[in-house]
Amino acid sequence: MASTFADRLTALVEERRSQVCLGLDPDPAKLLPGIAVEVDGGSGAPAVLAGRAVAAHCRELIARVGPHCVAVKPQLACFERLGPPGWEALAEAREAAREAGLIFLADGKRGDVPVTAAAYAQALVGSTPTPWGEVPGLGADAFTANPMLGRDALEPLVAACEEHDAGIFVLVRTSNPGAADFMDAPSPDVPLHERLAALVDSLSGRLLGECGLSGLGAVVGATEPEHIAHLRELMPRAVFLLPGVGAQGGDPKLLGAAFAPGPAAAIVSSSRGIAGAPDPAAAAAELRATLWEISNS
Repeated sequence: MASTFADRLTALVEERRSQVCLGLDPDPAKLLPGIAVEVDGGSGAPAVLAGRAVAAHCRELIARVGPHCVAVKPQLACFERLGPPGWEALAEAREAAREAGLIFLADGKRGDVPVTAAAYAQALVGSTPTPWGEVPGLGADAFTANPMLGRDALEPLVAACEEHDAGIFVLVRTSNPGAADFMDAPSPDVPLHERLAALVDSLSGRLLGECGLSGLGAVVGATEPEHIAHLRELMPRAVFLLPGVGAQGGDPKLLGAAFAPGPAAAIVSSSRGIAGAPDPAAAAAELRATLWEISNS
């Protein structure tokens, strides 16, 4: 198995003939049918019962959908809001992803001043030294990061990825409608998202794999496909993480430019579009087939 994150991802994409990333955004009030019943007879505080149900939901979803995917992307806020039981559910989801052979991509969009960014890196992909020994972090394979504090704030995160063979996906042009308020605004000569793309490209050599792609990737919303071709020109080595397919309205058939460097140059995240479908496995299989055809055309 290749050693860098980009090479591991490339091998997995080729092995599974898939670029699907399952988004895990569990809402305790909207779990898979039958999941809540499993904990109804249990005892404990509401947070404990909710945490158990969320963990069961994630395990079941990964079991059903995992064969069609290369990665799972838990939205950390959906687990953190449950307190310690939510963190336990997140750890169970991580183990289920590992057992299924999937990349575990923690979606927390972390970003802060360098000293805090270093702590985020320890929490996500590293460990924290203490007088009593090392305290392991989440053990994610990759994570999302907010670059708005600048290059020095990204540095500890990139350095941690170098040390721990992890990937980082930097927000460049997100999928929400409000992204246009700032990311598309001139700053002063080009839109801000182009400056962010230049930052990603300038750092991408740090995590470059033998495959020619970098583990320093970019979050590029699938809901605004008109930006993708130009952003691919600006970031030829970055793996794109493309959220927004499904419930947000992104059309996978319009994402072809993202795959210009090859089939592993992008992964497409779908959360509600898969988890909320009558048959999640069928929804994932359909998306997988569509993306594979587009990426190889």
